[in-house]
Amino acid sequence: MKTRNFLAAAVLTATAFFSASAQKTVMVGGAAMYPSKNIIENAVNSKDHTTLVAAVKAAGLVETLQGKGPFTVFAPTNEAFAKLPSGTVDNLLKPENIKTLQTILTYHVVAGKWNASDISKAIKAGKGKAVLKTVSGGTLTAWMEGKDLYISDQSGNKAKVTISDVNQSNGVIHVVDTVLLPKM
Repeated sequence: MKTRNFLAAAVLTATAFFSASAQKTVMVGGAAMYPSKNIIENAVNSKDHTTLVAAVKAAGLVETLQGKGPFTVFAPTNEAFAKLPSGTVDNLLKPENIKTLQTILTYHVVAGKWNASDISKAIKAGKGKAVLKTVSGGTLTAWMEGKDLYISDQSGNKAKVTISDVNQSNGVIHVVDTVLLPKM
């Protein structure tokens, strides 16, 4: 009887541990990012991603990023958008530029769930580089510098992943410090 009670307690403890770790939250922009919420539900709470959220809304991509996925999003911060030439963001948010905005935003999205360890494995398999196809049809190149993960775009810009593996119910977000731009 004692053995059965001990085993039952051990199973309950292990279940509680794994349930808690499966629900691990990551802080981004001063807000907890819950793995049980989708990309949009989490992103709207990040103070570091207000420009990205405004752009996603202006581009009409909210419903898409709330969808089943899975998606891997390389999410530029407000500071990343601020690095763009003056007036660029305001211009992109105009209704007449919706197609360009959609192309730029979907260039930050890769189909499937690519955690940092998956990207790292692809980099090793690619002898130092991994090419990821974006939802917009372009490519991003991933590589490592020491322990840091970087992503470069087709225009030669490079972004450092500053926070990786922010798991969502419909994918994963990697926070980046630069806006990635496709060849236009």
